Amino acid sequence: MERYSNSTREVAQDGRRGALMLSISIKHPDSESFIDAKLETGKVTGANISVKITDDFMQAVVDDTDFVQKFPIGADQPKYQKTIKAGELWKKIVHNAWKSAEPGILFWDTIMKESVPDCYSDLGFRTVSTNPCGEIPLCPYDSCRLLAINLYNYVEKPFTTQASFNVELFVDHVQKAMRMMDDIIDLEAEKIDIILKKIEDDPEGEEIKQVEKNMWLNIKKKTMQGRRTGVGITGEGDMLAALGVRYGTDRATDFSVEVHKTLAIEAYRSSVTMARMSRFGRRNVALLTIAPTGTTSLMTQTTSGLEPVFQINYERRRKVNPNDQTATVTFTDEVGDSWEVYQVFHHKFITWLEVNGYNPVEAARMDKEQLNEIIARSPYYKATANDINWLAKVKMQGAVQKWVDHSISVTVNVPREATQELIGQIYRTAWESGCKGMTVYRDGSRSGVLISNDNKGKEETVFKETKAPKRPWILEADVIRFQNDYEKWVAIIGVLNGRPYEIFTGKSEGVFIPAWVEKGFVIKNPAEKGRSRYDFQFEDKEGYKITMEGLSRTFDKEYWNYAKLISGILRHGMPLPFVVNVVNTLDLKSDSINTWKNGVARALKKYIPDGTKAKGNYCRSCGSKEVEYQEGCLVCKSCGESKCG
Repeated sequence: MERYSNSTREVAQDGRRGALMLSISIKHPDSESFIDAKLETGKVTGANISVKITDDFMQAVVDDTDFVQKFPIGADQPKYQKTIKAGELWKKIVHNAWKSAEPGILFWDTIMKESVPDCYSDLGFRTVSTNPCGEIPLCPYDSCRLLAINLYNYVEKPFTTQASFNVELFVDHVQKAMRMMDDIIDLEAEKIDIILKKIEDDPEGEEIKQVEKNMWLNIKKKTMQGRRTGVGITGEGDMLAALGVRYGTDRATDFSVEVHKTLAIEAYRSSVTMARMSRFGRRNVALLTIAPTGTTSLMTQTTSGLEPVFQINYERRRKVNPNDQTATVTFTDEVGDSWEVYQVFHHKFITWLEVNGYNPVEAARMDKEQLNEIIARSPYYKATANDINWLAKVKMQGAVQKWVDHSISVTVNVPREATQELIGQIYRTAWESGCKGMTVYRDGSRSGVLISNDNKGKEETVFKETKAPKRPWILEADVIRFQNDYEKWVAIIGVLNGRPYEIFTGKSEGVFIPAWVEKGFVIKNPAEKGRSRYDFQFEDKEGYKITMEGLSRTFDKEYWNYAKLISGILRHGMPLPFVVNVVNTLDLKSDSINTWKNGVARALKKYIPDGTKAKGNYCRSCGSKEVEYQEGCLVCKSCGESKCG
């Protein structure tokens, strides 16, 4: 798992991450270890993980009976098998999902029973796993192709009493979208031909090229043979609000089902028409999906996929000129810069404001009580991700799933105080409702993500008294190199349980560590004259152990006390984003990008899990608070701005 995860991270480029789904059957004897794989911070960070749950396992959970695991999982006479308590393993799945939002669940028997492509398993279309977000179950060598239709665009006179859904226009566009997707498959095949031509022209011998060549030939064969498409939607939440229907109600679910029924019928009608039904049947092995559509929803300024609006409003801030007579200064920071704090609204809520006679600019300056009075009059009231009845949302997904031949990517967002029993109830309801997959995210459950205290109405960091874990006499260590002004420096970071525990720094010229050394060990020796000695040990290329004695004596004394301070903070478990902030605020003599503190900060950022919110950071471009760490860089989720310094 770690190898595949690292490979996925290595192919990331231009600020974009790789994507990978790792899954295992609940029938496998190792499934419990798999379920625990991501509990350790920093492990398998380049992949999502899901468990393939079978109907007989779920029934064993309901009946509180035993369940037999075996390997190979489909063997009549397995090499190994063991009997477990289904309920105990189920509790572990639920607990881990509650604690860390993983693993997700794939209801595998539902997927297989309702898989149209598996009718052709004898031709190689047997489903084995899914794409990274779980919305398309796939056979070997096939791939997902996604297209989203913005449902909000078919609402005429939105947010009025005369609002209606233009079915005729929707039908026309679904049929055209299906034709467009089919053309995309031919374009994909052309690109595969270009790749095959390059492989053919490469100077390596045929034996070396054969593996890669066969892979691409298999991909092309499956592409042209199945012509799988992924026509889906986005903006479901905004469509319902624009029609005056509250998300999560029975009325909303019934209307959504009719929309997706129409989408399914017309997409299949288009595929049949392209294939000439009387001669060839349909043209495409499977047609429909509902993806997360995160980037697409940013482009269309709508809710994403099948989801409700996440938040109606949130705060941002921008720097202002205090001499500007029109500027509103909310506060002045410690360096004297003036800032205005203002409300940012969900885009379609702004449309509702305008349609109903409110001035969005004035609304953005209202106090919380005034604004809440206006929100309560809108169709978005009590219809956000944290407001709706979560079980009703799951039942809606199950009802819509009956008209989607692939699957639906959905995350159920629950508040921080949600119990493990609720998580289990959501998963069980998903199984009973006919969902093919489900992920639950409890607010604050990701390691390092800061949480908010809604009871006090403001964000509040929760600190608890901690005790530093006892240091073993030897620690694994990473070697990280950086620039301090124009000098080359090195940081040795001792790691305990996957997390930085202590740090030593010094000039490279005074530290005899070859440039190719990236890992080693920090050894703590008995105290000499009341002071412990730390040595660094590594293996040379021949496998001989080399020890560099006395890091405290060898490394530059000017920064020794700073390193001791940082090490003390690390040992007592302060969240890494806070440690980075402490380092960044140290008052050292130079503010150059290559200073010691920035080098150390960059080194520590490498250990911050992707997706961790950057508390107190604001995007330099748009002022958004939605800034998080991605592979050691600060990335704005609103506009995409990336800062790696």
